[in-house]
Amino acid sequence: MTLGNSNEYMGKVIAIANQKGGVGKTTTAINLAASLAALEFRTLIIDADPQANSTSGLGFNPQEMENSIYECMVEQAKTADIILETDFPNLNLLPSHIDLVGAEIEMINLKNREQRMKDAIAEIREDYDFIIIDCSPSLGLITINSLTAADSVIIPVQCEYFALEGLGKLLNTITIIQSRLNTGLIIEGILLTMYDLRLRLSNQVVNEVTSHFESLVFNTIIPRNVRISEAPSYGIPVMAQDADSKGAVSYLNLAREILSKNGLLSSDRSMGVN
Repeated sequence: MTLGNSNEYMGKVIAIANQKGGVGKTTTAINLAASLAALEFRTLIIDADPQANSTSGLGFNPQEMENSIYECMVEQAKTADIILETDFPNLNLLPSHIDLVGAEIEMINLKNREQRMKDAIAEIREDYDFIIIDCSPSLGLITINSLTAADSVIIPVQCEYFALEGLGKLLNTITIIQSRLNTGLIIEGILLTMYDLRLRLSNQVVNEVTSHFESLVFNTIIPRNVRISEAPSYGIPVMAQDADSKGAVSYLNLAREILSKNGLLSSDRSMGVN
């Protein structure tokens, strides 16, 4: 598969989804996207969460956004006109805004309401190698749009008590979308986050999830890391703050694991960052 400047390649769309809050969904979206970009893959992150944390986490003020994913989905604005360049090479952003809260109500009576994001992405898909969607923490119409538009989904699961809470409902939603709206949707993997080696509970969760889901679980585990927590307050990915931190290295390893799963690790560009 040829990447880079090939106009024949249509970028892979990966949704980051879990209706349970506080599992590292936005953190994963930002840092996975930044890691893929650092490996020289053209990457777009779509902030599909009304909280707009991916937007602020990349250094933009959501309150100052004149246009956002809302305009693409509700008003069918031209996607390319709304995409923003970030300060990081190969990484662009389709921002969010609090207006997205009302989008689900406004789209109820729209034609092909579940396909709105897919249509928006289709306009610019060939411009990117990877498109990462940061889904909202719900199973509403915006998340359904995200999963309908995606080729695959990554499910972050935190290494804490009640880790599997709600996961069955998400998997059921994915199954319904696979049968009705997006037959090509697959689970890219389950990602264990907020792992603390010192805690017996963390190790119990790892064992429980891996024994239950087996090969669906990524080998890469994201640790609980101060640098990961601090980076959003500076509006930067963790690797831009401290590339040698455990958090930055873990997300880079996750990017490489995804490239390997998709047969892309042999690309010279994927060896460009150590």
